[in-house]
Amino acid sequence: MHYQTESWGSYMPTRSSVGDPLERIERLASENAVVIFSMSTCCMCHAIKRLFCGMGVNPTVHELDEDPSGKDMEKALMRLLGSSTAVPVVFIGGKLVGAMDRVMASHINGTLVPLLKDAGALWL
Repeated sequence: MHYQTESWGSYMPTRSSVGDPLERIERLASENAVVIFSMSTCCMCHAIKRLFCGMGVNPTVHELDEDPSGKDMEKALMRLLGSSTAVPVVFIGGKLVGAMDRVMASHINGTLVPLLKDAGALWL
């Protein structure tokens, strides 16, 4: 797994440089084939990360509880999903797949692997 933070060296963005949390989510989600927004202490987040790693996918993981803007991003994800639970949220190929239930349903019905192949996350 590849963990992302906004810190490069000693640089930490200020609130004004981060901008709209939804725009930031969209930007981060489009930067890699598979992006997971997570909390480091969330068991469902751990399970979804293990699912992708077990499939041979190397997701980019953004741990919201380790991000200075994580709370704002969490609220934006809840609005985006229309849910009271913000994580885990998975984007594949820059497109929202959804939370754990949607990802597992896609895995079970056989549509997850084609999504991963189309995004370039799987080569098999």
